[in-house]
Amino acid sequence: MRRLWGLTERAVRRGQSHAELTSHTNFSESTEAVLNLVCTTCGKPCRSKTEMDLHTKRTGHGDFTDKTMETAKPIELEAPKAADAVEESPGGAESSDLSQEMVVPDVDKSLFEQLESMGFPPARATRALHYSGNSSIEAAINWVAEHEDDPDIDQMPLVPVNDKKEASKPSLTPEEVKKKAQELRERARKKKEEEEKRMEREREKERIRIGKELLEAKRMEEENERKRIMALRKAEKEEEKRAREKIRQKLEEDKAERRRKLGLPPEEPSAPKPASPVPEKKSAFLPVRPATKAERMRDCLRSLKQTHKDDDAKVKRAFQTLLTYIGNVARNPDEEKFRKIRLNNQTFQDRVGSVRGGIEFLEICGFEKQEGDEFLFLAREKIDMAVLNSAGSELNSAIANPFFGVL
Repeated sequence: MRRLWGLTERAVRRGQSHAELTSHTNFSESTEAVLNLVCTTCGKPCRSKTEMDLHTKRTGHGDFTDKTMETAKPIELEAPKAADAVEESPGGAESSDLSQEMVVPDVDKSLFEQLESMGFPPARATRALHYSGNSSIEAAINWVAEHEDDPDIDQMPLVPVNDKKEASKPSLTPEEVKKKAQELRERARKKKEEEEKRMEREREKERIRIGKELLEAKRMEEENERKRIMALRKAEKEEEKRAREKIRQKLEEDKAERRRKLGLPPEEPSAPKPASPVPEKKSAFLPVRPATKAERMRDCLRSLKQTHKDDDAKVKRAFQTLLTYIGNVARNPDEEKFRKIRLNNQTFQDRVGSVRGGIEFLEICGFEKQEGDEFLFLAREKIDMAVLNSAGSELNSAIANPFFGVL
């Protein structure tokens, strides 16, 4: 209310000064009505709902009195005429002056001196003690901290004479002051504990949320890994199935070839197979088909993988080096440098010569030892592109298949 009165007083003075300078006396109010909501606890005036909500948030005071209509008065910009002032009755003038007279409110002197010794200006100390109810130093300091941004914080507060008389009361006893300070400290402690509990709940919620996200991410990773392993196993089974089918077809072809050589008619695929009689001892020995070079290469690579199963990097390096040698010969069959390998070469020994089956694989592809086992050499006329292609296919399969040589 004091703040609103001060703003109105300044507006009136400015209007009167403008009227004296320009002789303009016709003024109209251009601002919206200002609320005057007074806190019943500490007397803080609030001019809007926003300011009232902010004050409640800061102090916890939620009880306000609406005094907007009491302070709303018409603004008189023209100075009162002397004749009108003379015609007023003495009694009426004295009554009007008494009702409008504003004085500095009384505050506790000991508390006032303590605030001054702390460095607070007299006006600020008086205002803080007045609006905090002269209760304690702590209450006054809290009031200053809450209202330090008020434009009239360093203006001496004024109250009507009647309000001063009604507000005059004996100061609190030391016991009451001590009790009041204890209540304030207890209230601040409880508020701090509640705030700490609230923050702890928030932190616990955040920890739970992060834990759930980590568990979900781990579950998704395990699910993806499981799907990847299943896909690899499925691909391995498909490869084994194709290999068995090729072997079966090859056996059928060999069987048909043997029947043709023996002069027997081809076997009807739809005819039921008769029960095979017990073979006689003389016909029990059938010619065994020698293993093809592709099968020997596969067995050689499988043996290499199983021999060095604890060193996957070494096995993979050997496979890639063999693939490089075979590829160079297949792409450049006329270049002798690609068909001749020095056995005591350190790089060759580290990658191929030191692993079991490396030199044997090259010999299956056509390489031969020469010059006292110092070189591996593949003669130009002995190059078989079909054999080299089969070797490349077997090496690619061994490199790409993670289960090669395991089963």
